[in-house]
Amino acid sequence: MKIVFLHHSTGHRIWVGNTNKYIYKLTKKSDVQKFFTDYNKKNKTNYNITELLFPKSAPYGWDNYPYDYYNIWVKNAGENAFLDEPTLEMLTKEYEVIIFKHCFPVSRILADTGTPNIDSDEKRIENYKLQYSALKIKMHEFPKNKFIVWTPAVCTKDQMSEEEAKRTYQFYRWMIDEWDEKGDNIFIWDYYKYQTEGSLYLPDKNATAPDNSHPNKEFSAKVAPLFSRYIIDVIEYGSEY
Repeated sequence: MKIVFLHHSTGHRIWVGNTNKYIYKLTKKSDVQKFFTDYNKKNKTNYNITELLFPKSAPYGWDNYPYDYYNIWVKNAGENAFLDEPTLEMLTKEYEVIIFKHCFPVSRILADTGTPNIDSDEKRIENYKLQYSALKIKMHEFPKNKFIVWTPAVCTKDQMSEEEAKRTYQFYRWMIDEWDEKGDNIFIWDYYKYQTEGSLYLPDKNATAPDNSHPNKEFSAKVAPLFSRYIIDVIEYGSEY
């Protein structure tokens, strides 16, 4: 069973967890990988998880928001890479489980205009919904694969307005309550719940700093095993989970 986690910096913090940065550079073994190694040894399984920066800073650009997944996987789908980024046709041949997420600027959501545009990279709920709906249709084309998508990462109170925070919560609830379909091959990991702890923001105690919305080491270490366990539950319980 091959698993890939597509991410940027926020995902990388959770991936590494509490592993010392120098040890990680030397061994390339993160908290998530250690969890899987221990689980495989104990349960005689062979779950192989790896990470992949997606998309890369060049040539596509360092953007991993709903528009970008839609742009690469739906609008430019096919057997060939788009701007050096693998399409779902490519990824699904190599990995049975594909996990993806957005970095915290996804939560800086503008007000809707009343004219949604699936081809717009503007961060608006009306656009996000169209792009997510298209992504769901696309993922359903690969019923033998499982997909795990994170709920949106948010910013600290210093780095987002109350209006943006409320819009992010609205989109989060739409993902959980309407977009998600029970019994299909798409699963939602509720990162929003863990990071906000019931608020609308990333609490300062979970952040690198009030003006830095990356998760800190303590929070990452706490969440890494929860993330790892969720992946295994999806693999082993599938549509029943």
